[in-house]
Amino acid sequence: MKTAQLPPVRVEPSVRDEIESVLRQGETLSQFVENAAVQAAQRRKSQQEFLARGRDSLKRAKKSGEYYSAKDVFDAMQGRLDARISELAQEKRGRTARS
Repeated sequence: MKTAQLPPVRVEPSVRDEIESVLRQGETLSQFVENAAVQAAQRRKSQQEFLARGRDSLKRAKKSGEYYSAKDVFDAMQGRLDARISELAQEKRGRTARS
């Protein structure tokens, strides 16, 4: 596989020292920087996809005229969360009773 080179990054010596202080055993500064860059790119891509889905949803809502208030959405999410927590508690009680 071919590799590409990232441009050199200039930082204050204290920043380099801080990064080097958290490197894992056997990890190089280059590996750390590459990993950080990959994670940042993935995070930004996810953010862009999230925003695109939101824009698409808004277009569909405007076209259909069907909107939901934030309160209704959060209430529905809270209901689902509460139901799942209750299910897990019941499962735990069942396991405890069988023990």
